[in-house]
Amino acid sequence: MDKKEQALRKMEEFSQTKALRFWEELSETEKEDFSDQILRTDFSCLLPENEADKAFEGKISPVPVRTVEEIEKNRDALKEKGLAVIREGKTAAVLLAGGMGTRLGSDGPKGVFDIGIHKPTYIFQRLIENLREVTDEAGVCPDLYIMTSEKNDRVTRDFLRSHEYFGYPKEHIFFFVQENAPAVGADGQILLEEKNRLATSPNGNGGWYPSLLGSKAGIHFKASGVEWLNVFAVDNVLQRILDPVFVGAVEESGVNTGAKVIKKNAPDEGVGVLCLKEGRPLVVEYYELTDEMKTKRGPDGELVYNYGVILNYLFRRSALDEATDRRIPFHRVEKKVSCVDENGKRTEPEKPNAFKYELLVLDLLWELSTCLGFEVVREREFAPIKNRTGKDSVESAQRLLQQNGIEV
Repeated sequence: MDKKEQALRKMEEFSQTKALRFWEELSETEKEDFSDQILRTDFSCLLPENEADKAFEGKISPVPVRTVEEIEKNRDALKEKGLAVIREGKTAAVLLAGGMGTRLGSDGPKGVFDIGIHKPTYIFQRLIENLREVTDEAGVCPDLYIMTSEKNDRVTRDFLRSHEYFGYPKEHIFFFVQENAPAVGADGQILLEEKNRLATSPNGNGGWYPSLLGSKAGIHFKASGVEWLNVFAVDNVLQRILDPVFVGAVEESGVNTGAKVIKKNAPDEGVGVLCLKEGRPLVVEYYELTDEMKTKRGPDGELVYNYGVILNYLFRRSALDEATDRRIPFHRVEKKVSCVDENGKRTEPEKPNAFKYELLVLDLLWELSTCLGFEVVREREFAPIKNRTGKDSVESAQRLLQQNGIEV
């Protein structure tokens, strides 16, 4: 069976033959390209059993967190334990960098955006320099896996190569491309971007592990002795990567995951909150919290649901491997998607016309069943860049970097 036959069969199996309505109009080359895309696109999001359950109300409880004060009392011992794990080659870092800088006014990858005031200072540069602080102290360079998207892969690779990876040894840097998921219309049928191309988008940051395993970089990873993966997002330029105190605390605790958290600055702050559901760790998004959960306070006056995640996680590799057969659920998000109509004419919708499917890395906490919440000081480790100006912006990140003695 050639790949065109395989692609047609896949569309039939998922009842998506409507997307083939222009098949006979296509050239052989266009059919080949279309078949390639169909075969590499993840259709599992279309299965009803894979959609996320949002029924959180009444099932949630607070999660115990290792506070800053508790960590400080044992910092030196935890740091030495973490450095030993790093020096033994048991750790690697995974940078989730598939996003674009659209909200920053850029048409390039978010990581190549220059946030400098007095000199060029790129987001990728800050992250790698943060990592190098740890690797210089440890005396070893763990592997850094960088997840890109189809849209920004080449530019990301070229940019980092042209800047000599900001001093990180290139033999320890590996790239892999995030898998895509299809966008569907109200009728559940996949939309077409062109007559010979499905409308797709990256399948969310939760798809990082299967994307890594299925890539060329995954061949190297599978042969490595790595036991812990520090997964972090591209947009927080103050975060500590492979922080040995964090590594030591998670290793000592015997859990499968660690999550860096910060105290919320207000009951309605827009961060996902680390909680427990039926005794297992779960992140509840801020918009999913009830008003009672947002404002409830304990005897000490602190918010009960007080710890927000910053997308800096440590995952035990063996637990990830055990969970690979239990794919985390897809979240369905309504979006505007450019597509062709029944006559093959390109249309630009004025309102949401489709659903995209995303996997969220935070859902891995539930699947891996145990988690250590690890509090960090907000002003030292949390400078997210979501916008050009205002809250969580380039401007606020610049101020926090300078506050921490980092020249930009």
